[in-house]
Amino acid sequence: MTGESRVTMGKGAAALSALALVLAGAGVSYLATRNRAGGGSPSSPTTGAAVVTSSPAAARPAADAGAGTPMPDVVVSLAPDAVERAGIVVAPVTSGGSATGMRLPGVVAPNAYRQVTVTPLVAGRITAVSAQLGAHVRRGQTLAQIYSPELAEAQTKYVSARAMLEAHDRELQRTQKLVEIGAASRQELERIHAEHAAQTAAVQSARSQLELLGVPASTLEALGSGSKVAATTSVPAPIDGVVTERTANAGLNVDQGTSLFTVVDLSTVWITADVYEKDFSRVRVGSDATITAAAFAGLSLRGRVDYVDPQVNAETRTAKIRVEVPNPRGELKLGMFTDVVVSGTPAVSVPVIPRSAIQNVGDRTVVYLADPKEPHKFIEREVRLGPSSGDRVEVTTGVHLGDVVVTEGSFFIRAERERLGLRPAAVTAGTSNAPPASSLQGGAQAKPQDVKIVVSDQGFDPARVTVRAGTPARLTFVRTTDKTCATEVVFPSLKIKKALPLNQSVQIDFTPAKTGEIAFACGMNMLSGVVVVQ
Repeated sequence: MTGESRVTMGKGAAALSALALVLAGAGVSYLATRNRAGGGSPSSPTTGAAVVTSSPAAARPAADAGAGTPMPDVVVSLAPDAVERAGIVVAPVTSGGSATGMRLPGVVAPNAYRQVTVTPLVAGRITAVSAQLGAHVRRGQTLAQIYSPELAEAQTKYVSARAMLEAHDRELQRTQKLVEIGAASRQELERIHAEHAAQTAAVQSARSQLELLGVPASTLEALGSGSKVAATTSVPAPIDGVVTERTANAGLNVDQGTSLFTVVDLSTVWITADVYEKDFSRVRVGSDATITAAAFAGLSLRGRVDYVDPQVNAETRTAKIRVEVPNPRGELKLGMFTDVVVSGTPAVSVPVIPRSAIQNVGDRTVVYLADPKEPHKFIEREVRLGPSSGDRVEVTTGVHLGDVVVTEGSFFIRAERERLGLRPAAVTAGTSNAPPASSLQGGAQAKPQDVKIVVSDQGFDPARVTVRAGTPARLTFVRTTDKTCATEVVFPSLKIKKALPLNQSVQIDFTPAKTGEIAFACGMNMLSGVVVVQ
């Protein structure tokens, strides 16, 4: 034999050996897969901060949470000295009435049913004005005097017609006596009757003309043959009120219908306010309203909504409401700004938190809850908000009465969460190296981050938005007014420029690759905003 030794196996033995190797490899693969799915052995170390979830949604991929499902909670731990530096202040979630009412800016307007424009009944020239702007006048009080040749001519015609009628009366009486003694025919009497009737109609016509020109009945009765014709007439105040407009001055030639004064009864006034479309369901005719004014600290007037405009302003997407309130002392001035608090249906108890407790993370709204057992741990929880009133905001989901929220220093906690890279768990808690949602779904694209930006006459709202790096973002711009220079939007760093048609949605899609800020502005670079990429 040579120095090399060779072992020869039969065909059956070789087949058994190969089968054993295959089974061994399958077992190793199964154990490895089980360790990955179960988070490894109890002694295997994990890296990063622990993420704690409070709902079964934590066991699903984060992408499955979707827009309709609240994101799982995230626990952020801070060192004691960091808590002191942040100046963290907490407050309990309180109970408040559901804000079915709302606060609106209002404007004092005249009661249009008690506002009269004073016009002359005759054409002529103003000879005197006795009412000053802002003066209180009584009904029937003379505001101005007008010299009118038209009035003098109408009076002369009336006096002449009355004189002719008196002559016909005497002639008719003589003819009747002559007919009785047979000295005049019946035909002659009928002719005299016809002429008398025609003259009576002429007097009535002349009298009606003078009444239309504003001559009182007492003056008409005094007019007769030999009476002096007056060519001057007065313009009386039609109601009790205040002169709010005056265009009359001595020497001004006016026609019938020329506006000389505006007199308004200010014992009651209207308060008008604009209501946005989204709030139409919260106000109706008959709703109670309380009116206050910054000019008068102790003033509080109550009224009811007596009118809701059936038309919506196409530019502002608002409708006007009206509240009539008493104003006996004239404190409310026309054009004054007021606050209108419109009450709604009976309030229901809901959780209420301070506005300062709210933070926006991408397209989500979150608050930070303080753990009373572990004072250095804070839980980030997504919430859904309801209506607000002042600095208090209702919460429809996410918190309950008795929870404690961070009211000051929440931005510091959010920044620390971003610095540590904490995200809602994609698999069960305790997994340190979880694959991203896109890989768990076979490489599917993440849902775009949708942010709506309204372009009004005040600029971009909001002017500062936050998105996540590496996730597609979609900014939807809607211009709601023509009173703005922002007819187009420009992203210089992205080389994007798009027109903003009125009341049309314009979408800007991009995927931010790294953290930082992306500026945008109107086409004239007068209004600006920024996208913060975290």
